[in-house]
Amino acid sequence: FYSGSAAVPEVEGADATGSEEVVIPKKKTWGKVAVLQALASTVHRDATAAPYAFQDDPYLIPTSSMESHSFLLAKKSGENAAKFVINSYPKYFQKDIAEPHIPCFMPEYFEPQIEGISEAALQERIKLRKVKASVDMFDQLLQAGTTVSLETANRLLDLLCYCGNQEPSTNYNFQQREQAEELEEATEGNNEKPKKKAGHQLGVTWRAKNNAERIFALMPEKNAHSYCTMIRGMVKHRAPTQALNLYTELLNNRLRADVHTFNSLIEATALVVNEKFEEKWNNILDLLKQMVAQNVKPNLQTFNTILKCLRRFHAFGKLPALQTLREMKAIGIESPSKGSSLIIYDIMNELMGKKFSPKDPDDDMFFQSAMRVCSSLRDLELAYQVHDLLNTGDNRKFIGPDHRRNFYYSKFFGLLCLMEQIDVTLKWYKDLIPSVFFPHSQTLIDLLQALDVANRLELIPQIWKDSKEYGHTFRRDLKEEILMLMARDRHPPEVLLSLLDVYYPVYPLILTARASQLQVAFADCAADIKSTYESQDARQTAPSWLASSLNYIAVLFLRAGRTQEAWKMLGLFRKHNKIPRNELLNEFMGSAKASGSPAQAIEIVKLAGAFSLPICESLTQRLMADFTLSQEQKEALGDLTALTSDSSSDSDSDVGEGK
Repeated sequence: FYSGSAAVPEVEGADATGSEEVVIPKKKTWGKVAVLQALASTVHRDATAAPYAFQDDPYLIPTSSMESHSFLLAKKSGENAAKFVINSYPKYFQKDIAEPHIPCFMPEYFEPQIEGISEAALQERIKLRKVKASVDMFDQLLQAGTTVSLETANRLLDLLCYCGNQEPSTNYNFQQREQAEELEEATEGNNEKPKKKAGHQLGVTWRAKNNAERIFALMPEKNAHSYCTMIRGMVKHRAPTQALNLYTELLNNRLRADVHTFNSLIEATALVVNEKFEEKWNNILDLLKQMVAQNVKPNLQTFNTILKCLRRFHAFGKLPALQTLREMKAIGIESPSKGSSLIIYDIMNELMGKKFSPKDPDDDMFFQSAMRVCSSLRDLELAYQVHDLLNTGDNRKFIGPDHRRNFYYSKFFGLLCLMEQIDVTLKWYKDLIPSVFFPHSQTLIDLLQALDVANRLELIPQIWKDSKEYGHTFRRDLKEEILMLMARDRHPPEVLLSLLDVYYPVYPLILTARASQLQVAFADCAADIKSTYESQDARQTAPSWLASSLNYIAVLFLRAGRTQEAWKMLGLFRKHNKIPRNELLNEFMGSAKASGSPAQAIEIVKLAGAFSLPICESLTQRLMADFTLSQEQKEALGDLTALTSDSSSDSDSDVGEGK
C-alpha cells in the first residue's frame, strides 16, 4: 500500500548498533500428563453430584453409608477379578492403548522363564517373589556345589524377611497395613477383646530356625546389609529380642547399621516385654547415641518411630515427646503428622499453605487426627484451618480411605452444628452431603439439635426425608429425636394473632395459615414415622414401640386436627402395654370437649383407670364438670370410679403389709 518513494519514519530511540541482546529462556521439559493436570486444576467438585468413586450406572449409585461400603467392596472385588484374568491369560492382553503407558493396566508375568539350575534362575524367582521356588533353587545350587554371590544371597534374604518365609498374597500390602493398625490399637487399649482380635489378625510371625535364619547361617560371608535385613525382618514379624541380639552380633563383627535398621531397633526396644517405660526410654536414648557414634543421620521416620513408641508409654511419654520435637527442629526436620491437642496450634502454624508429598506410611492419618483434636477442643476456627489445609493443592489425597474420610467429615460437620450459625451450617450440609460423604444417624441428630437451638423447626420434615434417603429409616434414636422436637412445643394460631394483631392488622391471617401448615407438616412426618413401625423391610427386624413415640405421634395428630388417627393411637397403648403421659390424656380430654363427645371423654377415663394412673381422679372431675352425661354414662362412670378406688385401696394395703 506504500509507494516506493514513501519515507518510513524513524523510531525514536532506535539504534542498530546498540540493540539489546535477546536472552533465550531455557527449555522446560513438561511431563506427559501436564496438560491433563492443567485441565484438572480448572475443574472443581460438583456439590450436586455423587462422589467420583460412585459415578457408575445411576441405578447403582449408593444412597447410604452401608450401600457405599458395599459398592466399594464390590468395585474392589471386580478390580481383583480383572487383574486375575489378565495375569492368568496375559497373551490375550498385549495391546497397549494407553498413552502414556499405564503399567497396572498391562499383565504381569509371574511364571519363571529361565529353566535349569543357575544363579540367573534364582535371581528371576526372587524378582517374581516366588518364596518357595527361590529357596528350593538356592538349596539346589548349594547341592550342586555352585557358590551363590553375596549380592544374590542378600536379595534372597530381603525377600524372606519381608514376606516372613511365606508366599505373598495379592493383597499383601493391604493386609500388613490393617494388621499394623489392629496391633497398635490393641497395644494402646486395656481391653482384652482388641488384643485377641489383633493377635488373630497377625498371622505372619517370626519362627526360630526358619529359612531366613538357615540361609543366613549358610552364607560364607556376611556384610552389614545381611545383618540389617535380618534385624528388620525380625522386628517386622514381632521378634524384638532376637533382633536386639543380632544387633549385638553386628557390633561384635565391627559392622555398622543404617538408619532404617536403627528405626527398626527403636521399635523393637518398645516392643520388649517385662521392662518399665523408663528402661525402654533409656534404651532408645542409647540407640540414638550409637547413631551419633556411627555417623548415622536420623530421618523423619526415625522421629516418627520414637513418637509412636512414646504413645505407648502413656503419661511418661509426654515430656520425652516434647524433647523429640525440639530435637527435630534443631536438625531441620519438619514436624510429624501427629501431635497432642496442646501443640496442634503450633503444628497448624507451621503447615498452613503448604503442599504435602508422602514421606511416612501414616501420613494419611494426619487430617483424621487433627479434626479429632479440633472436635475435642471445640475450636471451630482451628477446624476451618485444617479444612483449608486439606483443600490446598493435592493435600486432599492424604485424607485416607473411605472410613477415614467419613470420620473426618462427620467430626467437621458435627463441630459446625455445635458452633456455627445455622445458615452457614445448612450451606455446608448442602455442599458436603451426599456429594462428599453419607451422614450417620448421629450426624443428622447433631443437625436437628442445631435447628432446635436456632428455632428452625420447620426444616425437620425435610431432614426426615433426607434420613430416609440415606438409609436411616429404622434408626430409633433418630426417630425419637425428630418426634420429640416436633411434639415438644405447640404452635397454635391464637398466639400469633395476639402478638401481631395490634401492630400488623394485615398479616395475621397469613401467619396463622403458616402456623397451621407447620402443624400439618409435623403430623404428616409423624404419620410417615408411624408407618416405619407397621411396615417393615424384609432385612430389618420389627422394632418395638416406645411409650414416648406413641405419646409424640398422638399429640402431633391431635394438634393437626387428625382426631380419628389420634384416637386410634390409644388402641396401640393397650395393644403394646404402654402407659400414656398425663399431658397426652389432658390433650385428649380437651379434644373431646371441643368436639362435644362425652363418650370419648369416658374412654380417656377408662384408659387411665386401666393403668391405675393417679390422674384418673382429676380426669373424672373434669369430665363431670365439662360434659352433660346421660344416666347410663353416669352409671358407667360410677362403676369405673368404684373399680378404680378398689384397685387403689388394694395397692395401698399391699404396700402397708410390705412395710
